[in-house]
Amino acid sequence: MKKKYILILFALSTFLMAKTASIVSIVPEKLFVQKIGGEAVDLSVMVTPGNSPHTYEPKPSQMKAIARAQQYFAIGVEFEHTWLPRFKDLNPHMRIIDLSKKIAKIPMVAHHHEAEHTEEAHHEGELDPHIWTTPANVRIISKHIADALIEADPAHTAEYRQRLSVWLKEVNATDQKIRQILSAVPKGTKFMVFHPSWGYFAKAYGLVQLPVEIEGKAPKPKALIKLIKEARANHVRAIFTQPEFSDTSAKIIAKELGIPVVKVSPMAADWSANLIMIAKAIAGKE
Repeated sequence: MKKKYILILFALSTFLMAKTASIVSIVPEKLFVQKIGGEAVDLSVMVTPGNSPHTYEPKPSQMKAIARAQQYFAIGVEFEHTWLPRFKDLNPHMRIIDLSKKIAKIPMVAHHHEAEHTEEAHHEGELDPHIWTTPANVRIISKHIADALIEADPAHTAEYRQRLSVWLKEVNATDQKIRQILSAVPKGTKFMVFHPSWGYFAKAYGLVQLPVEIEGKAPKPKALIKLIKEARANHVRAIFTQPEFSDTSAKIIAKELGIPVVKVSPMAADWSANLIMIAKAIAGKE
């Protein structure tokens, strides 16, 4: 009888200690899931640092992780459109959770420099996938994560809910810090970016991003001159570039205006510090 009880206790402890095998597409998602799931989640990331989610192709070792995964947290980045159906074919039992549900996506913004006056324009039919660049969206994303983890692992429901509550307080504190930093920045203030990854951030805080690239390409000399004039007229204080893209054009503009080039990626692991750094650069506090 004693042996039977030991076996039951062992089985119960094994069940409680079992981790939910989960996959995320990008590094910021890893932070969000870890904040809520803690040690109860066995987590893998598809797009590793230094790679672009626009063109990423999973490695064989990652496909093995897909084959074992219980759930995949999709966030809407470009490579998912091609690969999620393949992941589902490989592992039909894996649940795919769409973290972008209930988030109103905005169009990607580009610039047309062919006209006499520069004006903002949208890539036709292309929505901005960088939904995690504003605290309001991260609150929604985090609730989706908590719901999915509770459904997959109800034994840790109380833990997930408690960790979600703590994490949402951190998200709110980041939001308040950014608003404090930008409190003296006039609404409609423009900041320049090479790749237009910060549309949600700009919208949330009453700012406007001015992309340097044109249809994904560096501007030609004539367009570059117009960009410099536009940046000067709008008192742009910094140009943001990403490690994944060339910053040659941004450096030319920055040199002409005497402003810094700030390398920042929406894929950064420290989500809060990343957004705060951007706010400080826009406010001229760096």
